[in-house]
Amino acid sequence: MGRLVPAVTRALDILELFLDGDGTLSAPDIVRKLNLPRTTVHELVVTLTARAYLVPVPGQPGRYRLGVRSYQLGSRYAEQLDLAAEGQQVARSVAQTCDETVHVAILEGTDVIYIAKVDSTHAVRMVSAAGRRLPAHCTSVGKMLLASLPEPELAVRVPDGVELVAMTPNSITDPAALRIALGEIRARGVAVESRESNPDVSCVAAPVRDRTGQVVAALSVSVPMIRWSDERRAELEQLAVRGAGELSERLGLRSGN
Repeated sequence: MGRLVPAVTRALDILELFLDGDGTLSAPDIVRKLNLPRTTVHELVVTLTARAYLVPVPGQPGRYRLGVRSYQLGSRYAEQLDLAAEGQQVARSVAQTCDETVHVAILEGTDVIYIAKVDSTHAVRMVSAAGRRLPAHCTSVGKMLLASLPEPELAVRVPDGVELVAMTPNSITDPAALRIALGEIRARGVAVESRESNPDVSCVAAPVRDRTGQVVAALSVSVPMIRWSDERRAELEQLAVRGAGELSERLGLRSGN
């Protein structure tokens, strides 16, 4: 790794300060927060303003906010993101940690579509494929995604009084029972599916969010029942949450949001 350029580092430090608080800062604020000389801060702020990375706040003399150039860079980064490609990389990392099958899926209508998958190396493992479509209410990823929908949208996708398709005897077929399960998922932030899509497999899933905080996918870990236990479930829930969090950060979500 080459030598870091101090002036560039300081300029980036200044820009990153605007990620917190109300998004506006004065030169004295920057001096205090970064413990930099006033002259250095003045020169850097003048330069960043000249390049449209910062702009003065109207009606608040001496205060600045992020400028259009910062927005353009962020938008360009977002355009280049590929959920499937990023999901595949994170799924691979999670699978290497637990040696179980890991999926990333999105919601389409009342189904989930798997857009990334990494297999376990065990002889006994879940058999599936990227691109496969399954009823959302029968899977942990699907229930996680349904639980993230606003209630009016959920009511359209899962209307009352319409029996849901069953994939196994454990599948939820009653919309009212599904809504109860989804409420529990919202409260916990993690979804669990026990032999609802495959009689020999259980899964856990966590939500993946984009840079706005909206849930756009879910990441799951699937385990054959011969390796499933309450202790293993708790371990994999934590791992799924960490993996989904990493993928969310790759999609631009700020840590702590």
